[in-house]
Amino acid sequence: MEERSPDVWASFPHDPRDPSVAALRASDADRDVIHNVLTEAFADGRLDREEYDERTGATLQARTLGQLPPLVADLVPDRPLLPAKLPLSAASSADIQRRAEQKWRSDRREAFFGFLGSGLVTWTIWAIVMFGEFPWPLIVNVVAFMNFIRVIASKSEIVDNEVKRLERKRAKEIEARNKKQLGQ
Repeated sequence: MEERSPDVWASFPHDPRDPSVAALRASDADRDVIHNVLTEAFADGRLDREEYDERTGATLQARTLGQLPPLVADLVPDRPLLPAKLPLSAASSADIQRRAEQKWRSDRREAFFGFLGSGLVTWTIWAIVMFGEFPWPLIVNVVAFMNFIRVIASKSEIVDNEVKRLERKRAKEIEARNKKQLGQ
């Protein structure tokens, strides 16, 4: 029987292997992911009944995310932490820079498809309804193309603004985590 999920760790909202979230309380959904791995391993014959019962009991008693990975460490591949799943509070300056550049690339892609899509729609309408008349789709094309050029030309501004936004968000997450740890 083949494993259903190629990456068990991607099933968690916060990767329990990440030391920055290991102290967070585990939810029922988090424990269910581990329980499903154990059930699958038992059904495949990778665990005997005693091991299955022992690990299932430990799963049900787990209070934090950090207690979950050792229960399945010998049953699932230990893939690297997924960058997108890393909480912003654990992100380095290089990670934040990378995320900001990804945002710019996303903005650039959206501007390009906005230009392309608006051109296709408006020229199709013009060709069907008004062929031979004033080519008004040119106005739409010029505006959409100017937006595309603006996004390309203001890469550094977009990236810098996104870095500042992510740094503020990271500071808030760290502050909230510290308050939570002091409150425990």
